Amino acid sequence: MNKTRKGKLITTVFFHKTLPHSVRQCPYSISSQKMSSKPFTNFLVIFTLVLLCLVGSSHTKCDFKAIFNFGDSNSDTGGFWAAFPAQSSPFGMTYFKKPTGRATDGRLIVDFLAQALGLPFLSPYLQSIGSNYKHGANFATLASTVLLPNTSLFVTGISPFSLAIQLNQLKQFKTKVNQVYEQGTELPSPDIFGKSLYTFYIGQNDFTSNLAAIGIGGVQQYLPQVVSQIASTIKEIYNLGGRTFLVLNLAPVGCYPAFLVELPHNSSDIDEFGCLVSYNNAVVEYNNMLKETLRQTRESLSDASVIYVDVYAVLLELFRHPTSHGLKYGIKACCGYGGGDYNFDPKAYCGNSKVINGSRVTSTACIDPYNYVSWDGIHATEAANKLTTFAILNGSYSDPPFPFHERCDLQPIG
Repeated sequence: MNKTRKGKLITTVFFHKTLPHSVRQCPYSISSQKMSSKPFTNFLVIFTLVLLCLVGSSHTKCDFKAIFNFGDSNSDTGGFWAAFPAQSSPFGMTYFKKPTGRATDGRLIVDFLAQALGLPFLSPYLQSIGSNYKHGANFATLASTVLLPNTSLFVTGISPFSLAIQLNQLKQFKTKVNQVYEQGTELPSPDIFGKSLYTFYIGQNDFTSNLAAIGIGGVQQYLPQVVSQIASTIKEIYNLGGRTFLVLNLAPVGCYPAFLVELPHNSSDIDEFGCLVSYNNAVVEYNNMLKETLRQTRESLSDASVIYVDVYAVLLELFRHPTSHGLKYGIKACCGYGGGDYNFDPKAYCGNSKVINGSRVTSTACIDPYNYVSWDGIHATEAANKLTTFAILNGSYSDPPFPFHERCDLQPIG
């Protein structure tokens, strides 16, 4: 199969590989549904009906009673803005209809995963009001890195909540649960840590925060430290009782509007889809390094599942062929200023008003974010996150393959 078209499986494999026996007796008729001319739309119809059958079945189970997430803005459900409250519209416009601390228009991959597993959205660990931790916690914060931010590697603007800090927060959380848990509280039972899914979506800021200053070669020098830190974190969580780890690799940053505008390059570095070849190649090298390190980690933890998830391949497919998956725009941001191919200007970031060339301008959101891959030039839209989640749940983008339907009766994520 042509590698660039692998993503076409996003719209088909999930359905064919996840049919439980109960669906054969499903009362909903797939054949009676009106089919669209778009394969992806047909897939959504079929997928929704299958999920209705799952929900209607008499037995619902899931091996995972909680999710504990570690990451940056790609999976932050409100931690950063709980610590530094200032987020404004149009963030959150698609699903929540208001800003909720997520760096996109709606739900993130971690939100969709929680919904599919029958769990509530994860409360940020840093959010003191209204949080419920019975089914896990989210330690991710916007601008977080894997490596400590107080080294000379990073420029300003990086979150203090590095992966090491997030791990310490998990340790503190576990200690508190063991000390103060009472039935009926907003805390999980002490045995939850061995029944949880531990997800990682972090490393993008380690890769991008210094690219403009020291170039690809300079960044590549410390990337081995990044993958090593992720592996050591997994081992520490294993010692705390964790047994299932889902690690998402880095997205194709060379296709994001912000980096297309801000990173130095020449026209020969742009591929036929409008993405930066050299930067994406560097991401692939990092991802291969991460994959091999996780393989070694898996071998050292024989009774654990350490899963590498290739979200790079999924997102690259969406950026290259958005119309094949029900979208319209690949490398153009929904929320931004400037129009053109990218609709991104770093002087007027999404939602901000600035004076540019003597005129006050406002960076506004498009009215149809469901047609875009990129929300603000840096992050994916809810639509792209949903498609990526379908691929994750299917298991075909995981190494080793990890079809979730074998561990859980999956719930709707519409």
